[in-house]
Amino acid sequence: MCAGSATVLGASLRGIDATIVTVELSISGGLPGLDIVGMPDIAVLEARSRVRCALRASGYTIPREHVTINLAPGEQRKSGTAFDLPIAVALLVATAQLPASVAEGRLFVGELGLDGSVCPVRGEVAYATLAREESLELVVSSESPLTGAGADAARGLRALSQLKSRSGELPRLRVACREMTDDIAASDFVDVIDQDLAKRALLVAAAGGHGALMVGPPGSGKTMLARCLPSILPPLSEEEVNETMLIHSVAGQPIDAIALGHRPFRAPHHSISTGGLVGGGRPVLPGEVSLAHHGVLMLDEIPEFARGTLQALRQPLEDHEVRIVRVDGAYVFPCDFQLVATANPCPCGHLGDPGQECTCTPQRINSYQAKLGGPLMDRIDVVVDVPRPESSKVISGNAGMSSGEMAEQVSAARAFRAWRESREGATADARPPASMLDARARRAFEVMARNLLLGGRGIARVTRVARTIADLAEHELVTEDDIVEAIAFRSRGSA
Repeated sequence: MCAGSATVLGASLRGIDATIVTVELSISGGLPGLDIVGMPDIAVLEARSRVRCALRASGYTIPREHVTINLAPGEQRKSGTAFDLPIAVALLVATAQLPASVAEGRLFVGELGLDGSVCPVRGEVAYATLAREESLELVVSSESPLTGAGADAARGLRALSQLKSRSGELPRLRVACREMTDDIAASDFVDVIDQDLAKRALLVAAAGGHGALMVGPPGSGKTMLARCLPSILPPLSEEEVNETMLIHSVAGQPIDAIALGHRPFRAPHHSISTGGLVGGGRPVLPGEVSLAHHGVLMLDEIPEFARGTLQALRQPLEDHEVRIVRVDGAYVFPCDFQLVATANPCPCGHLGDPGQECTCTPQRINSYQAKLGGPLMDRIDVVVDVPRPESSKVISGNAGMSSGEMAEQVSAARAFRAWRESREGATADARPPASMLDARARRAFEVMARNLLLGGRGIARVTRVARTIADLAEHELVTEDDIVEAIAFRSRGSA
């Protein structure tokens, strides 16, 4: 390294992946100033002002010469404020205010405040993953939300002045103790009164990972039921925690609850755009379907969503990933989520409600219900009607199954399925339906499928749900009762 120059490692986000960016700095004669090249965006260019103010506030000297900073590779677009810290460190090393050893074997990521403080940036989980893969020591803000293996090998900086006082020795990142938040602990099925059928439907959906749709009048408890679904799902595994934290970190979302093993729950408003749901923007960020990865995506009042937005869900539901193509290449975001949706039976919400008369015309009803049909409904396996609860039961507070009891049944069903598949092979559920049914169930299913005019897709959907119901009851073969219950949860508008 020659005098008046320095090289420090930084990183840039592309989708959910982080890539190494080499910050090359050179000091030369000419008018005082600081130029940044290497396809920086506006946020990167604004680092010039932040770095100057931060260095001055931290007691460092700013050279009165021309400074050129190159972010290599130059053909890759750079965005965000994470380059503030590596640029400042490179400038201090080039002016001999810090020893070159400070930058050796380290990856610097952080935004600078005008007072010299080091602030967290989005995507720090991705940066930690990159540092671990490249055998580098990550240097981030001391306020970073990193946890687990990513935090163990990281160093935390509160301010730039710490670099001067420690002469290369940086403090380890402290991981704050996290506790369960109230909103997570508050969702429990025991608070839902007189909706045993809907609870059973969501129990089946949770055990088999099926999409669910609840249809009923306003005030029947559909939204409350949907919000309780995460409380009966098993905790995230370590691998799932890492994947989910990575996506939320890149999107700039909190990761505290995920670090504790809680599955994400996303409930976007019906005015959301297609890009907001599946991902996009500049820079390209994950959408709600990816933020619900390994968790639940709730679409409340699903007919109110734009038709194009709903149809954009078809491919993510099928492939469990979103592929967004831009001029600079393709971005792939994982999105293995469980869909739960609610809907009124008609625009006024009282079609079929014995307590109130529906005021909608047949044309409005048909137009409203048509939004629920089509290919999207083919990917929702469990559909249940949610009637208005009886007033006497609500007043008396008759409680049904709690989330704890339902969670035990879900765990037992998933354990039974794992045991069954270990005997039959991982592709057991891909066999023809007849091989999963006992003799009585097969005869009954043939009659019902013929009477209901079920096509191939409908038969496959009913079989999947019936297999989940059998797992809940720990049946090795699907029985007639399992088939009948699965038929009852079938969508009325699909074959």
